Amino acid sequence: MPVVVTWDHVHLRSPDPEATATWLRDILGGEIIRGPGRIDVQLGGAKVFIAEVTQGDGVNAPPVTPYQGLDHFGLTVKDIDAVAAEIKAKGVEFTKEPTTIRPGVRICFIRGPQGISIELLERDKKYA
Repeated sequence: MPVVVTWDHVHLRSPDPEATATWLRDILGGEIIRGPGRIDVQLGGAKVFIAEVTQGDGVNAPPVTPYQGLDHFGLTVKDIDAVAAEIKAKGVEFTKEPTTIRPGVRICFIRGPQGISIELLERDKKYA
């Protein structure tokens, strides 16, 4: 019998969970959800859990990209050029400007809190 899975969440660690959640809300349109002792963000149909990192808790510093393991997460947008212009005006760092990688697919990469690499992509309906 094959294993069947569905996405539940992405888990981030941050020295400032409030700032990370605010960035995800203000830049990418996420919805902040507060619970007892925690802060999460509903983002593009997925839950993002944000755990606090405190000095001495044994958590390593963020790696320098690119690195092995989880490289980035990707989010689909409509009108990537307009989205890129909007978030660039908010001071977001782009590691790859919007570009067409193949017919019907445009991407860009931005740097999120703690150096997280986030891909934004737009697919023409006929290539989806």
